[in-house]
Formats: sequence, C-alpha cells, structure tokens
Amino acid sequence: MKVALLGCGVVGSQVVRLLHEQADDLAARVGEPLELAGVAVRRPQRHADIPAELLTTDAAALVARDDVDIVVEVIGGIEPVRSLLLDALRGGKSVVSANKALLADHGAVLHDAATSAGVDLYYEAAVAGAIPLLRPLRESLAGDRINRVIGIVNGTTNFILSRMDATGAGFDEALAEATALGYAEADPTADVDGYDAAAKAAILAGLAFHTRVTASDVYREGIGEVTAADLASAKAMGCTVKLLAICERTTGPGGDPAVAARVHPAMIPRAHPLAAVGDAFNAVFIEAAAAGSLMFYGRGAGGAPTASAVLGDVVAVARNRVSGSRGTGDSAYAELPVQPMGDVTTRYHVALDVSDRPGVLASVAGAFAEHDVSIQTVRQEGRGDAATLVIVTHSAADAALAKTVDRLTGMEFIRRVASVMRVEGMPGD
Repeated sequence: MKVALLGCGVVGSQVVRLLHEQADDLAARVGEPLELAGVAVRRPQRHADIPAELLTTDAAALVARDDVDIVVEVIGGIEPVRSLLLDALRGGKSVVSANKALLADHGAVLHDAATSAGVDLYYEAAVAGAIPLLRPLRESLAGDRINRVIGIVNGTTNFILSRMDATGAGFDEALAEATALGYAEADPTADVDGYDAAAKAAILAGLAFHTRVTASDVYREGIGEVTAADLASAKAMGCTVKLLAICERTTGPGGDPAVAARVHPAMIPRAHPLAAVGDAFNAVFIEAAAAGSLMFYGRGAGGAPTASAVLGDVVAVARNRVSGSRGTGDSAYAELPVQPMGDVTTRYHVALDVSDRPGVLASVAGAFAEHDVSIQTVRQEGRGDAATLVIVTHSAADAALAKTVDRLTGMEFIRRVASVMRVEGMPGD
C-alpha cells in the first residue's frame, strides 16, 4: 500500500518517523505493508534524514503516479493543495489531510470528488490535533442528535488567556511569552484573530448538523481586545475567559431549525470543565440528545500528536482499500440555514466607565430595557471619576445588545464602554 506524502515540516517529518518506526505494527493492522512512495518538498537539501530517492519537488507528478494508493497532505494553504488533492481523488486515490482552512472553505468540492471516485477523504488531524473528535461525530454518534458543540480548539490563544488569568499580564506580554516558547507563530494573526478556530468550527458544525458550513458562515472575534481588566472582572465573578468555538442547533425566526456557529472570547464559570483547560491544550464538549454530554480533551497541536491523528486516518483508509470498501463520506442532507449572529442569544458582561452621580444607574437600566435586554446583576467599582458599572445580562439577542451599546455610547454621563464580552455556561443557560 503506497503512500505519497505532500509536505515534510513539523507534522510531515513525524509522519515519516512513525511510518518507519511502526512499520510492522501498521502492516499488521492494515493487512498490507504501508510504504512511502515519495515525499514532495520545496527544498530537498533540508531533508537529509530522508532517502534522496524519495524526495521530489514535483508534487503533481507524485500525485499522478499509478502506483500511489493514498495521498497524505500536510502542506497547508489553499492552492496548489486544492488542485493536487482534487487530482488525487479524481485519480482514484484516497486522501488524508490535516488542512482545516482547505476543508472549511472547499470541503464540499473535495467530498463530491471523493464520492464520485468511490474513495475516502479523511481529515481527523484538521481539528484538535491528536484528539479523536471528528470520527466520533461522523460515525460513533451517527445514531444520535447533536444539539451543541462547544470547546477550546486553538492552543495558542488558550495559552495566552491562561497566562493572563494566572499572572495578571496584559495581552501583549502573554503573546510575547507564547512566541518565545514556540506556541505562537511569528505572525500570530490566524490564531489570535480567530481564523484558525473559525475554520475548525465550520468543520465541526458541518459534521454535527449534517449541513455544509464554511468558515465565512462562522461569526468570528479574536482575543486581541481582551484586557487584564477583563480577566480581573471575570475573576471577581468566579469566571475566567476562554476563546470558544460554539456550534448550536437552534431555531430561526420562523420557527424552523437552523444552525449557529461562532468563535469569540467568553467568560465561563471556574466550575465549568473548560475553565480548567490550560496552556496549549484543547477540549471540546458535545451535547447529544441521547448520549448527553461528552468531553474530548488532549493536545491540540504539535508534530507528534498531529501525526498520530494523520496515521490513524491512513490506517483507516488503507484498511478500506484492502477490503475494497469505502468509509463514511460527506453527510449534508439536512441543509439547515446558518443563523445570523444578530439572532443568536447569549448573556453579556458590559463594563461602563461612568460619572458617579444620582440617576446614572436608572438611565443605564432604561437603555437596556429599551432594547429588551434584561439585567441580571449590577455592581459598581470605584467612585467619582474612577467609577465603573459592571452589568451582567440575562440571555438576549446579539443584535439587541449591539443596539443597547450604541445607545449607551451616546449618553453624556458614560465616558466609555470599557468592555463587552459574552458569558457562557452560567446556571440556567
């Protein structure tokens, strides 16, 4: 069973190592030996540990070889990867990918190509690294109804927020520490602005709700605006702050079923299991009608953990080829509409720098009531020119909260809307 590997960086090099070190066990599990047919790289001279006859700079020629059975892609990006994988699938080769951005935006065309050719497209490593998550959604829970998926799916942002919570550091300081330790890339935009998590949320929502969801369907906010003051305020409420991916089965304005998918920082109670997920770890809760709540936890990134997920997929698709069968493919029969963020309901934490004088609280409460946003708690911090009102609401539509904030911004006695953050996982949610 011949495997073509596209890319040999942090993850790809570990795939090569595991294929070599576990060759006998993998052969026993598959029913045939797994053999590297070739490794496509940009700079062969950087890979002296791989036999020269396996290295090539011509990825298209490697994919087109008649003797290749499985193409493994760990390059990342959209093109030329999209074209290479489509050629592989249309050529009758099964594909294993770790490319969340590609799957989130172009999963439909790749799945269609796999279905037409009668081959497999697996991508467990695209979400949450080593954690077995996608296959349980696609197969183990296929007989259940998934209502909600919520979790921490980006290790870099989780490390940053964990350090801010533990040390009182600001965002820039925590990001610098994450970069120095290798948790953050030199350009951390994809992580800290939420793009990475949004791509993963799209994949999770599609599998959970049998609906094709793309990254552009996912509401996205990053953590760049989260401050040490936000973490301190969360701590005062018995909460912490996490960047959450939340995918829900919900109801549209007409009462018809819909899907909501969002990524944003949120306060969660310290008693919530996700609050204890620290450093660069990932954790995801799945809430199912019959199975109840299930939690998946582990390392969400790194060469060896991600390679473990890649090899798991390779074994699965190789077994299918040996037996002449095909695994579970795309399931998008439900075709549920994606609900706009404005219609999504949740709770909110709003901090207002205000003038400390009579009537201010009544006027603020009136602004919330004007837009049907119910207040759960109010507390004042400081006095005089340093006064801050901290308000936590009951569940309200996002659009209603936005209108409330606009109204507050225009009030003369409010110096600044210091912070607006969603609150998840509170009792009664």
